[in-house]
Amino acid sequence: MQNRNKLIGAAIATALALTAVTTTAMADTTTRRPTTASEQDQLNALHKSAVAEGGKVTVYMGGDAPGQWDSLAAAFHQQFPDIRLHLVTDLSKYHDARIDNQLATGHLVADAAILQTTQDFDRWKKQGDLLKYKPVGWNKVFPNAKDKDGYYTGVFYGAFSYLVNTRQLPTKASDFKATNLLKPAFKNKLILTYPNDDDAVLFGYKQIVDKYGWNYLAQLTKQNPKLIRGVPGSAAAVASGDYLASIAVGGDTRPNGTQVFSDSEHFNSWAQRGTIFKNAPHKAGAKLFLSWLDSQAVQKNAIATWTWSVRTDVAPPAGLKPLASYKNTDPAAFAKFMSDRAAVERFRSQVELYFGQVKGTDPGDPDGTLGRTPGAF
Repeated sequence: MQNRNKLIGAAIATALALTAVTTTAMADTTTRRPTTASEQDQLNALHKSAVAEGGKVTVYMGGDAPGQWDSLAAAFHQQFPDIRLHLVTDLSKYHDARIDNQLATGHLVADAAILQTTQDFDRWKKQGDLLKYKPVGWNKVFPNAKDKDGYYTGVFYGAFSYLVNTRQLPTKASDFKATNLLKPAFKNKLILTYPNDDDAVLFGYKQIVDKYGWNYLAQLTKQNPKLIRGVPGSAAAVASGDYLASIAVGGDTRPNGTQVFSDSEHFNSWAQRGTIFKNAPHKAGAKLFLSWLDSQAVQKNAIATWTWSVRTDVAPPAGLKPLASYKNTDPAAFAKFMSDRAAVERFRSQVELYFGQVKGTDPGDPDGTLGRTPGAF
């Protein structure tokens, strides 16, 4: 897990270091690239406002491992060294509980949140807790990745599917099916992230059960899979070759594995939403961070190096088609699934009958040190 995060972090940090240089140079290329230069001018104005506000911002960001997004924080600091950013990583479901408690007690620490718990953004909007703000480049963001009223905006598309050792794939990887994992070769060689611990993983299993029925899970458990918390650990285990496959997760599985987008199997894709809270202590700093993250330069040189950008003017990573061209995924489906909490909990409870209760420490906070108000200044 740690090695995988270091590899991804290093790649993002390198790309974002180039981004900082690129965005600085944009000011001198107005006539050739007016749209991009205009974005940099907007960032410069937001930076001045953030400095005047006190130069601070706290962002709660969903993730599975401590320091998972440190490369983003480092790149932001490189471009805006006079802004103090507390970028706090933990599982989204724990961050949203913290935010709800902070709102309830009147001691809001999080200025902004970037999470996969889509239902909370709709609820917070309805409750009047969110700031209406359209970040830099908002008009270039795909409609399915943003709130039409401007209360939240996606920052990247997540995608969870099968991770498989390349030697175990059919001649055409796109021919891979979930039933392949029931073959003898995968006995004792599957590593699964607890689906009852992560709703994005859980939705992947919902798609499988909808197609193959509950008996598929019964057969899957007979393969004696290893169950762990967190997505990065599953990806790292396939990458190392210690395990041959994982289900409904994502990540870098080189050198031994690859992420498979099958022609016949549905996979989960969704826009990871970002928002600013109406009573955020550092609104100007939050606006700067979200606008920087959604700017064309950062989306191109950081986000689109490993996943799909939310912007229409940024190409997908090498080897991937535009997300809209995949007919077996719907970026709106996950948010619809998440919106019916009673149905989610019923499905989760049934899945738990097959995989058991979640065991292990919080992968985002293994030492249990974050508490209720991490990132406070």
